[in-house]
Amino acid sequence: MPGLRAKVMSTLAGQLGNPHGLLGKGVARILNRGNRPLIEAAAEAATGTVVADIGFGGGVGLELLLARSGTEVVHGVELSPDMLARARSTFARDLAAGRLRLSAGSLTALPFADDSLDAAITVNTIYFLSDLDAACAELARAVRTGGAVVIGIGDPDAMAAMPFTAYGFTLRPVAEVRAALERAGCTVTERQLPSRPIPTHLLVAVPG
Repeated sequence: MPGLRAKVMSTLAGQLGNPHGLLGKGVARILNRGNRPLIEAAAEAATGTVVADIGFGGGVGLELLLARSGTEVVHGVELSPDMLARARSTFARDLAAGRLRLSAGSLTALPFADDSLDAAITVNTIYFLSDLDAACAELARAVRTGGAVVIGIGDPDAMAAMPFTAYGFTLRPVAEVRAALERAGCTVTERQLPSRPIPTHLLVAVPG
């Protein structure tokens, strides 16, 4: 039934971009499990004492950043009200201690002053952006000179073979993402991770 398949794939794609409701709870667990290797690599690259996870979804990035030695404050920024509520419950102790600060926001409207972060990570989020240049400029604005903007994505060719990415995903070549970061004034290094079933790319951009 082509119509039913399209509806299911469209629903899944929408949940991946903005987990919500009962289905969103399951999606959050899937995101935490499936994205963990790439998020771990991103967190390792995010050095400094004041760091942020933008579009944290199920929250595994917050967990990893909070557990890292030397971290003083972790900021979490998320579009989904349900994921914000989930994080407030999961990390209530860290919120009360002031080590975690949660905010509603997006990659193109970050709730941070200029140069206020040592590093920011965002993993599997840029597929849902219409303006990549604006997001890269905003990340470079919020992260101090010499800090790290860390973007993790799935390999676009492999992602294109997944049935749900036809619904609302914008799959950009890695070179296009790198160029947008460079236009934002960053020096970029890139490495590919042999993740399964989809290889992933990690771009580490240092604002100049």
